[in-house]
This record gives sequence, structure tokens and C-alpha cells, in this order.
Amino acid sequence: MKRHGFLFHLTFITACVLIAAICSVKGDYCEVNLCHNGGTCVTGVGEDPFICICADAFTGDTCHLNETGPCIPNPCRNDGSCEVITPTRRGDMFSEYVCKCQPGFEGVHCQINVNDCENQPCKNGAMCRDLDGDYTCLCPSPYVGKQCQLRCISLMGMEGGEIVESQISASSVHYGIMGLQRWGPELARLNNQGMVNAWTAANHDKNPWMEINMQKKMRLTGIITQGASRMGIAEYIKVFKVSSSFDGKTYTPYRPEGQRKDKVFVGNIDNDSTKTNLFDPPIVAQFIRVIPVVCRKACTLRMELVGLYSNTTGCSEPMGMKSRLVSDGQLSASSAFRTWGIDAFTWHPQFARLDKQGKTNAWSPATNNRSEWLQVDLEKTKHLTGIITQGAKDFGVVQFVSAFKVAYSDDGHAWNLVKHENTNTEKIFQGNIDNNMHKKNLFEPSFYARYVRVVPWEWHERITLRMELLGLLHKALHPVSIPYLSTRDRHWNQSHLPLHQDIEIE
Repeated sequence: MKRHGFLFHLTFITACVLIAAICSVKGDYCEVNLCHNGGTCVTGVGEDPFICICADAFTGDTCHLNETGPCIPNPCRNDGSCEVITPTRRGDMFSEYVCKCQPGFEGVHCQINVNDCENQPCKNGAMCRDLDGDYTCLCPSPYVGKQCQLRCISLMGMEGGEIVESQISASSVHYGIMGLQRWGPELARLNNQGMVNAWTAANHDKNPWMEINMQKKMRLTGIITQGASRMGIAEYIKVFKVSSSFDGKTYTPYRPEGQRKDKVFVGNIDNDSTKTNLFDPPIVAQFIRVIPVVCRKACTLRMELVGLYSNTTGCSEPMGMKSRLVSDGQLSASSAFRTWGIDAFTWHPQFARLDKQGKTNAWSPATNNRSEWLQVDLEKTKHLTGIITQGAKDFGVVQFVSAFKVAYSDDGHAWNLVKHENTNTEKIFQGNIDNNMHKKNLFEPSFYARYVRVVPWEWHERITLRMELLGLLHKALHPVSIPYLSTRDRHWNQSHLPLHQDIEIE
């Protein structure tokens, strides 16, 4: 009981001294610095002509005394907090203290990074990567979530009709019964019914393909294929490849990560059953091309694409601001504010992490105007679906961003502002209403980018921001520059996209 009383008394006195000092400060710098050991002199009010704001480990009216106690300086590492646990002294030093460690650290001085992967937290075959005080799971397609526990897929709209006829094209079309039947690509919808119900390539086409234009960049995690029956004869694709493009001109053959050979997918074994193949890693592209390699009787196809369309509920996850998966070097800003001009009280961009603690625990710019910004470099193009923002306090003063804009870029030079999908006007996101509550905003539609900037638009007291980006942490297939060839080009190297002359007749 005495121990608790002592700690309360000590904490109360410290708080009173700090509050009294802050309340007695005018905020102007002294003409002559009367403070020692790196202290900062500011003018006071009333009976105190000046106040010294002391650097760590110093105290006294002019910062001329060394602070005493086992917690001065703080012996705890990795943001651990030091607490004196007994009033007993040995000389002028407290004899006992304890370090309260942040999650993910242990040891007397919080010096040991716990291996958070030791208990195998990642599910569904995901790889675990240990971080400082946290872990991240590298999820295989189509799983997402902190532990890869969510299966996040959607049918993209071939079967349901969301993908319209004008988005579907092919290298050629087969015409049957003296040209009366047209087996066009617009018919290649999974489970399509009728006498003519699929796409079939022309018999003379030695390099057939069928393509879907998703109209914007999409994240695709798989494909479902199906054959069809013509005049009672089963026709289907037994083996195929997939290529993708951002612009419809330069195409990338799908290859497993780290491999130089194109992925060959096993297709169907009859005309009616479906075959699902997953893309791991997922494909990020606008144009998806299916390239038959081995066909039975004819290259005939019904299909559906599988992926993530916009913001599927429950599929977004933190990108690493709070967990420090995003490193300090990936964060930058237009400027940084220093409380009372003191370097130790600088509100750096690397402090802009959701729920960060400490005296200076957020980003704040040098000025309050709309030209200031906070930037995150994700190092690779990522699928971004939302943002969480938070304010902070500066010596008891509540500060936050109440409205903001978001800009994004692929190269860090050319920037696009997030806009309303319907009106094409720049979107202003609603921010926070206090210093601590989280405010979540979704990007609708979502977008792909490497660089993201938050541009404060309205604020309370001073621009102050902690944040987390939301998106998908899957590894995405990155494009390889391969020239586009039309069906007129017949001498394409077989190690890339093979000549399709091996249609199997059974």
C-alpha cells in the first residue's frame, strides 16, 4: 500500500510541475539563453521571467542538475516504459525498476524481439515473416487477412453478364453449318446454354486466343474453364496459357514467381464439367488473354474469371504503418513542425503511425496550409482500398485533420487525385473529430499505386496525423516487356507463346 501511495504521490508531483511550467510559458524565445546542457529558454509570465525546457536527463531551474533514478535515462529499449517499483534508495538511486515492454518484445530491458512466427500463426499454407514486435503472413491466392484466414474471391461477371459483349474479343471465330452458326467470343460465358453456346476458334487459326478487357486494372486470382458440344461432339481446351496487359499492346505471359518458363495450365477433360485454376501470385492487369495450346477436336471455350472487384467486404487489411512493415525510410513529408523550435519535439513523418505513443507521436507540418502533405512509398505497386486516420495531442492540446484529399502515383512524379466515381470531381474525405478515435474511409473504386499522399484540407488547431493504409498484401505479378504480335505473325518463339499447330484430334 505504501508503494502504491509513493508512486501516486511521485506521479502527481511530476504532473503538477509539468502543467505549471507549460501554463507559465508565453512561448517567445529568450534574447539570451540562460539554460544549460542543451535546454531551451522561453519567456515566462508573472514572477518567472523565463522558463527552461530541459533536455532528457537534466533538471533544475536552469537545467544544471542531473536527474536521478534508474529510469533516467530510460534503460528500456524498443519503446518500453520504465517504472520505479520501490521507494527504497541506495545512495541517491532507486534500487528497483521494471521495464514494461511493448507487444512483441521481452527481456529485462525489452531487448529481445520475440519470434512471433514460432507458434505458426499463418494459415492456409502462408509463409510467416517475423518483424520487430509483430509478424506478417505472405498469403497464397486467394487468401487474405492478418493470418491469411479469409478466402477472398468474387466471380468477375462472364456468367452473370456484368462483363458485356463489347469487352470480349478473339483472334478468330468459327462459322458452322455453311456459315449460319457463329461461335463468337461473346458466347464464352460459363454454363451458357443453347445450340451455339461457346467460343470456337476458326479451323485455320494457328495462334488462337480469346481476350477480356476488364476496362480498368483488376486483381485476378483464377480462371474457371468449360468446353461445349457441337453437333453432339465434345470440344474443349485440354491445355492453355494466360497472358495479360495493362494497355492491350504489350503482353506478359503468366509465369510463377522466380521462373522463366510460362505457366502451362491443365484444362478440361470433357465438354461440360468445369476446371478451376488459381493464379498464385495473382495477376494485376486490364486485359486477360486465354491462349489454347492443346484442344480436343476444336478450341472451344466457356469461362469465368475469379478475382477481387473493388472493395469486397472483409478483404482489406493494414499495409504496415502500425506494424512497421512500412519502414521509416518509406515515409516522407513536405515539412515537419518543432514544438517551441526544439529538435527533441519534432513531429517527423515517420511518427505518423496509427496508435503511436510518446511525447511526439504523429506527423505535423511546419505550417497550416493545403500545400502540406504526407507521403508513403510502398516500394511496389499495391492494390489500395482505404485509409484509417487519427489525430494526437501536443502537451494537452487536441489536434487533428478533419478533412483531406488523397493523391497517388506510380513513379512519384505524376500524381492523380482520388475522385468521385460518378462526378469525376476531386474527393474530399471526412477526417477525425478528436485526437484519438479512428476514422476509416474506403477508396471506391479502389486503385493501384506505389506512392500515396495525404493532403490535409481542414484541421483543428494544427495539422496532426497518424494513419494506416488498407489494401491487399498479396504479391502481384509484375509485367515483363514482351512485344505484342497479331495473328499474322507466325514465327513467334515457342519458349514464349507457342505456335498453336498441335490441335489434338481424337
